[in-house]
Amino acid sequence: MENKKKYIPLKDLEIYQLSRKLSAIAWEIYSRLNYQQRKVWGDQMLEAIDSVGGNISEGYPRFHYLEKIHFYFIARASLSEGKEHWLDLGLERGIVTSEEWQEICAIHQPLQIKLNNTITKTYEAKKGGKNERL
Repeated sequence: MENKKKYIPLKDLEIYQLSRKLSAIAWEIYSRLNYQQRKVWGDQMLEAIDSVGGNISEGYPRFHYLEKIHFYFIARASLSEGKEHWLDLGLERGIVTSEEWQEICAIHQPLQIKLNNTITKTYEAKKGGKNERL
């Protein structure tokens, strides 16, 4: 039996699914903001959070390993900006509810770990000379 890895569609990648869940929460928060809150805080928060999935989707189909890794690094940085700065600030300012915060934290930590693992696996695949999609 051949031991060949199958291509996994983007929508089936767990890191992409988690990023979309986080985007859905961010959109719920953004949708209830008034104009001033959107302009001062919401636009930047939403852009950072949506950038996580955007960069995963941009890096995933790339052929060269270092290109993939580049976009995964940007996704990881956007995750940090979105959660560690904007959403933390939103919690402090009473924009993000405690329930939303718990849901965000439940997604953030595994997503961060899985992004790190994806970066590591991509480096390992490059070292091994394999050109497989992760």
